[in-house]
Amino acid sequence: MNRHLSYNSPEQFNPDDYLPQLSLDCVIFGFHDNQLKVLLLKMAYEDTWSLPGGHVLKHESLEEAASRVLYDRTGLKDLFLREFGVFSDPERVKNKFPERTFLESGFSKKSVEWLSQRFVTVGFYALVDYSRVMASKDMYSETCTWKDIDNVGELMMDHNAIFDRALITLRHQLNYEPIGLNLLPEKFTMPELQKLYETILDKKLDRRNFKRKINTYNIITETGETKPNCPHKAPFLYQFDIDKYQKALIDGLSGKW
Repeated sequence: MNRHLSYNSPEQFNPDDYLPQLSLDCVIFGFHDNQLKVLLLKMAYEDTWSLPGGHVLKHESLEEAASRVLYDRTGLKDLFLREFGVFSDPERVKNKFPERTFLESGFSKKSVEWLSQRFVTVGFYALVDYSRVMASKDMYSETCTWKDIDNVGELMMDHNAIFDRALITLRHQLNYEPIGLNLLPEKFTMPELQKLYETILDKKLDRRNFKRKINTYNIITETGETKPNCPHKAPFLYQFDIDKYQKALIDGLSGKW
């Protein structure tokens, strides 16, 4: 069952509770086994995948609605969350909405007619700690799971375009904001941090230049510990300086990768 929704079953869904023709879709990124991943839903009753999304309650801001959707899908609060675009193609829903899924899930015909209207959707992306996520499906999907970003496949409606825009925005963020606090464990090695950047950017980075540049940002500190259970020379562990990291998010960083 979903958490913090305005209804507990499809039969209780009331379109009058929501702002008309406005939705949101969330691209939830995680990092695991040196792979950047995205959380996706498989729709019930058909072989269709989608991004997690939802609608905006009349008393909510867009950010509050996105945070609610993220909590419903991950079980986590206070995540790194950014709006990255508005998708308003008049044809984005027409003849592409999975009506059968919603009818079979128990939504009324009236609700399905409301849901299948043209919607302008706002895209948000979130960065989460993969190990802390409790992936939870919604009432019209059969599973909620991670996929490698290179194995997303075909998504419903315009969700591929939304995903692609989120990934481009995330890559661009690396040029002016720090990334890692929400994707890596509390303590990590320099190679692990570099691998995260390389995975997001989809390119190889020089080891010495990467370390020098990261150190100039002054957002990580060496813990004095080494990574346990390493067969050879154990690398040093680092952690983010939270105050300096948050300041860098506000003030920005300089220099492209």
